[in-house]
Amino acid sequence: MRKLLAILTFTILYTAPNKNNFNELFINVAESGSPCIVSIVSEKIEKNSNMFFFNPFGFEEPFQEERKSQSLGSGVIVDIKNGYLLTNNHVVEDAEEIKVILYDKREFEATVIGTDPPSDLAILKIEADNLIKAKMGNSDELNIGEWVVAIGSPFGLHLNHTVTAGIVSAVGRSDIISKTNFENFIQHDAAINPGNSGGGLFDLDGNLIGINTAIATDGFSRSNAGVGFAIPINQATRVMEDLISGGKVLRGYLGVYIEDLDENKAKVLGINNTKGAFVVIIIEDSPAYTEGIKSGDQIIRIDTIDAIGMNTRDASKIIKGELGSVVKLTVFRPSMRKKISFDLTRANIVVKHVPYWGIDEDGIGYIRITKFSKNTFKDFSEALSDLKNQALLGLVIDLRSNSGGLLSNAINILDKLTNRGETL
Repeated sequence: MRKLLAILTFTILYTAPNKNNFNELFINVAESGSPCIVSIVSEKIEKNSNMFFFNPFGFEEPFQEERKSQSLGSGVIVDIKNGYLLTNNHVVEDAEEIKVILYDKREFEATVIGTDPPSDLAILKIEADNLIKAKMGNSDELNIGEWVVAIGSPFGLHLNHTVTAGIVSAVGRSDIISKTNFENFIQHDAAINPGNSGGGLFDLDGNLIGINTAIATDGFSRSNAGVGFAIPINQATRVMEDLISGGKVLRGYLGVYIEDLDENKAKVLGINNTKGAFVVIIIEDSPAYTEGIKSGDQIIRIDTIDAIGMNTRDASKIIKGELGSVVKLTVFRPSMRKKISFDLTRANIVVKHVPYWGIDEDGIGYIRITKFSKNTFKDFSEALSDLKNQALLGLVIDLRSNSGGLLSNAINILDKLTNRGETL
C-alpha cells in the first residue's frame, strides 16, 4: 500500500503543469508569430471641406484644403510565394502610398490587390523574399475562456511587434462597428490599441485564428479597456480568396436587419408573442424592400427551417447565402395578424457614399456615411429628408472611419443644415 501511494504521489508531481511549461507556450507563440506580422504605414491626402464657401455664381462649391497624413496599422503575411498580406480595410482605405515594414526591419512599397469594406478586410502585395507566413487555424473551434495572443504595432513604430495575451470573452459579436457590416467578431481581452488593427490573434498552438480590428472604449479614450474584437480567420479566409481571385467579394444578401425580441420589447410594440427573428430595419432598394417585407415583421420560417425560438445569430447565418440564390421567408405581421410568405433572390451589396439610412421603432434615425465627396451633402440631405417624413425624433450618424476629416465634414454638414433652418 505504501509503495502504491508513493507511485501515485510521484506520478502526480511529475505530470502536473509547472510555471515554466505555461510560460513556454506564450514564448513559443511570440517567437513563431512575430515574424509573420508586419507594420503598415499608410499615407493619405485628406480633404477638409469648408461648407460655408460659395462661389459668386451661386453654385455650391465647397472649398477643400488638402494635407498629407500618415496612419499606422498592422498586417499578417499569408502567402510567401506571392507576397500577400492580410489587413483591415480601414488601415489602407484611400491611401496614396503604403509602406510595409517587416519584423527584420526591411521596408517595401505595397500595392492593394483588393478591399472589402463590408468585412473591413484588404489584401496587399509586396515583392519580397525570405518571408514567413502565419499558420492558419480554425476559428470555429475556439472556446470561450481559451487563451489567445495578440501581436501588432500599437501607437507607433517604436512599439511594433508588441505581444499581449488574454482570453476569448465571447464569440459571434455583431453590431459593433456598424449595422451594415458583416460582423461576427471574436471578443477578447488581450490588450490591443490603435495601430493593432490588421494584426494577428493567435491560439496557444501558434495558429492564426483572428485579425484584430476594433476596441470598445468609454467614448473619451482611444486606448484599450479590455474589450477587443477580431475577425475570425475562417471568415477572413473566405474574403481573402475572393479578393485574390477577382479583386472583390460577391455576397448574397436580403437587406433585413434582425434582432431577438424579448417580452419587454414585445409589450411596448403591442406584440403578443416573441416568436421568430424580429425585423428591425429594411435597407432601401434591397430584395426585402422590393418584395414588401416591413420593419416589425417576425420571421418564423426560413425555407424549410423553423425559425421560432431561433436566436438572431443563427437566423442570420441561414439568411445569408450564395449570390443569386432564392430563399423563402415566412413572416408573421402583427399589424395584420397573419402569416405572409416571400420568395427573395439574394442580391449583391453595393457600397455607396451614403449607402444606408433607416429609422427604428423608437423613431431614432440612422445614417451611415462612408466617404465624403462633392455629392455627399446632397445624398445626406435626401436621406435626412426621407427620415424626417417618417417622424424622426433623433439621429445617429455612423462614420465608417475614425478620421478627423470625416468628423469635421459631418459637423459642417449639420451646421449647414441648421443655417438653412433645418431642425434636428
